[in-house]
Amino acid sequence: MTYVVTTPSFSGPVEVLLQLISSHELDVVDIPLAPLVDQFVESLKNRREDLSTDDISEFLLIGAILLEMKSQRLLPGRDDTEPDEEFIGWEERDVLLARLLELRTYAGAADAFVALFERAARSYPRLAGLNEGFVVTPPDLLAGVTTAQLALAYLRGIEEKPVPVVRLNHVTVDAVTVAETVIVLAEHLAGRGPLSFRDLTRDLRTRIEIIVHFLALLELCKLGHVELGQGETFGDVEVTWVAKDETVDLGRVDVYEG
Repeated sequence: MTYVVTTPSFSGPVEVLLQLISSHELDVVDIPLAPLVDQFVESLKNRREDLSTDDISEFLLIGAILLEMKSQRLLPGRDDTEPDEEFIGWEERDVLLARLLELRTYAGAADAFVALFERAARSYPRLAGLNEGFVVTPPDLLAGVTTAQLALAYLRGIEEKPVPVVRLNHVTVDAVTVAETVIVLAEHLAGRGPLSFRDLTRDLRTRIEIIVHFLALLELCKLGHVELGQGETFGDVEVTWVAKDETVDLGRVDVYEG
């Protein structure tokens, strides 16, 4: 049986009222519940046929749901509490968790001791001792050692230990500078015709010497004493002396390090 209820904000079956409140289309706070109960009791009095238990239990269920929903809205909940009070609850919870962890640690240590006791219970000590007259004599560690040997060992122990030294005399250091190479090239190229860089460095044996000669040529080119050219792509670099004399201002030559 469907019961029709009338409220200031709704009029219709009570099942529809519950659906509207559940879907947040109506606010349960705006629905007075006491008039709903009075209307239900009045409708029961006016009925002439026998009352059905299912109909009464259905209305009681809907009324209980509405009452619970309205109680939750009216009573203060978590959102209504002060932040400080909520933090106090968190602190108490943290203290309880810390105590639980401590108790858990102690319980684990107790289990470890129980396991050790059980393992020790399976062993039996030796009750019989050494035979009578059996004497254990420890060895004499200083047997055969003279006082002179002891003094020599003492002196070796207190003497100053030599400081370790790294010898570098076997390492060859190439002492080739760009400034010196500039002077050598100026004397070698002055008065000569074009010369390729390959022919210029043909007699060199180390890579550092070739690199220093290339840097020296760049310095001479920057000073305007030589011209560098290349007839074709990836071809030999040709060096031509264009200065009037072989005098070079070394103060204008860059100092390369490394």
